[in-house]
Amino acid sequence: MRGYFGIGVEGLSKPVNASNLFRSAHAFGASFIFTLEATYAARDAALDTSRAIENMPYYRWDAIDEMALPKGCVLVGVELTEDAVDLPSFKHPPAAAYVLGRERGSLSEPLMARCGHIVKIPARFCVNVAVAGAIVMYDRMLAHGRHPPRPLMPGGPKDAGEPHRWGAPVTRKP
Repeated sequence: MRGYFGIGVEGLSKPVNASNLFRSAHAFGASFIFTLEATYAARDAALDTSRAIENMPYYRWDAIDEMALPKGCVLVGVELTEDAVDLPSFKHPPAAAYVLGRERGSLSEPLMARCGHIVKIPARFCVNVAVAGAIVMYDRMLAHGRHPPRPLMPGGPKDAGEPHRWGAPVTRKP
């Protein structure tokens, strides 16, 4: 898979949700994790049995203006708003940082204004922060991964699909 992604939360107050999100991020191959204006301490990381913050970069920003994403990394807000793009219809940027909101509220207006995109999970109501993050990462994996097409009939594919073929080297003239 080309590109990279990070995922984090704004204003989180329940450390167990961050730990669950970070464990899922570790499992889905996130490049970094972060908190923004959130209550999350090293002792809270003990709730994550994969020890994500010991195995991948963790950024803690106390204010939006401190947030420093890599050049070309697009901030994608995950929020249930009327004008948000439904996740199944969203084309994930190659380099993205997904940010989810607090448990009892929404992403702040200043943060949503900084986002390049706002997406929503098409559900009847909000789901748990860690669950929402896992859904977004799974959707990204489906969109960017090399998976055989789904069969027309129920069940899995009969073969693993065509293996990747490397083309001839490409040289660019200066």
